[in-house]
Amino acid sequence: MKEDTATTLLGQVQDIVRRAGNIILDHWERPKKITYKGRVDLVTETDVAVESFLSKELSTLLPEATFLAEESAADNNLGQLTWIVDPLDGTTNFAHGLPAVAVSVALWQENSLQLGVVHLPKTMECFSAKRDSGAWLNDTPISVSRQSDLNQALVATGFPYAKRERILEIIPPLQKVLTTCRGVRRMGSAAVDLAYTACGRLDIFYELGLKPWDTAAGWLLVQEAGGSVSQFKPFEPYTLGADSILASNGRLHQNMADLLSDSQHPVVP
Repeated sequence: MKEDTATTLLGQVQDIVRRAGNIILDHWERPKKITYKGRVDLVTETDVAVESFLSKELSTLLPEATFLAEESAADNNLGQLTWIVDPLDGTTNFAHGLPAVAVSVALWQENSLQLGVVHLPKTMECFSAKRDSGAWLNDTPISVSRQSDLNQALVATGFPYAKRERILEIIPPLQKVLTTCRGVRRMGSAAVDLAYTACGRLDIFYELGLKPWDTAAGWLLVQEAGGSVSQFKPFEPYTLGADSILASNGRLHQNMADLLSDSQHPVVP
């Protein structure tokens, strides 16, 4: 994609995503109509309304593009030109009135991400990135943290919906991180976690079982802000739909990957 075309397109996407965020704000105090996709996997009428809005508006920008969106995706297949959309990442937070919710939109073209936008409507923070051009928060350039000591790192994680089935995979790494690092945060939105890693509020984020729409825009944000993204094994490149993701400021990546790898041997207090 040409530089000037990508710049213009990014601005248009930011405008659309901010307007999508206004739908979430408009629905914030309304009674929530909740249905379930799984035992604890919620969906609200707001998720559906925002996805419908994004589908309509983004189609006007690139009519030839396909969509991979959380509430309507039949599979995880990507075309040559695809919008990857999470209309409301952090639905459980939204249902409980917690502010860590985000609209996430990324553009995939010819096997790579070109644009990414993560908008947090409750804080009015719009994170954006363009391939090979950097990342921004509300148009101000951002970069990952400079922390190099794993003991001083602030780490975020999340838990897959299949918590019961995967509990023996979740607890050992969490135990290692809790006993090694400065602290652990659990935002409830991977898009927020990745955006916060990109701007240096967090040093590291890791999680199992995420979908392409959870990570696409945030992945590009972290990379363009100077960080590293892989699967838990550091030399195993991250791909959309991979079962594990490790995002960091780069300086801590190898040490964190080693810690996660070693978590098959839990710490005994």
